[in-house]
Amino acid sequence: MKVCTDSCILGAYAQVNQAQKILDIGTGTGLLSLMAAQRSSAHITAIEIDEQAAQQAKENIYISPWANRIKVKNISLQDFAKENQESYDLILCNPPFYKQSFKSPDEARNVAMHSQELTFAEIIQFCFKFLAAEGFLYILLPPPESSHFNQLALQVGLYRQKQLQIFTKEAGKHIRTIQVFSRLPAAKVPELTLCIRQTDETYTTPFRNLLKDYYLLF
Repeated sequence: MKVCTDSCILGAYAQVNQAQKILDIGTGTGLLSLMAAQRSSAHITAIEIDEQAAQQAKENIYISPWANRIKVKNISLQDFAKENQESYDLILCNPPFYKQSFKSPDEARNVAMHSQELTFAEIIQFCFKFLAAEGFLYILLPPPESSHFNQLALQVGLYRQKQLQIFTKEAGKHIRTIQVFSRLPAAKVPELTLCIRQTDETYTTPFRNLLKDYYLLF
């Protein structure tokens, strides 16, 4: 799986510096775990259902400076929930979401990009059970799925604290939304906006500022 810009935004946007235990659901190449480790002292558990992706994540983490703080497990969230005994200060999730789209001939990509292996309800139930009392869930989804996820989360007692709407460029398409949830209701939910590129296709200043610790070209 390729490293996507929206995943990088999620990794950079998440407030990880105070977390001691972080869970990365569906780590893929290990990107979010590596980004979280770079800005925190947390111990990170990264789970991935696909065997080849999990192996790639292990290889990427092994050659990083943070290998001693990141553990990759080749396991589904459903099976992990049965064995897990930890609570997490922070949960990061870039889940499958293309519920209505055509599937790819590549089965591994189907698992990564479609919700056939992991439902929103399963993610929410897991987070409600294992998120620490003052912990936060950061989740990245397209706008329609983001709204649906929020409705389901509200039903079980996870409340949206803030959200970041991601646009391709100024006056461009709204492609993704990062939502932050916790157990505490929020009186007001800040709705922020991030444009990746300017109309001339160069990166915007807010995008550069957010990713400067990670993007070498900045």
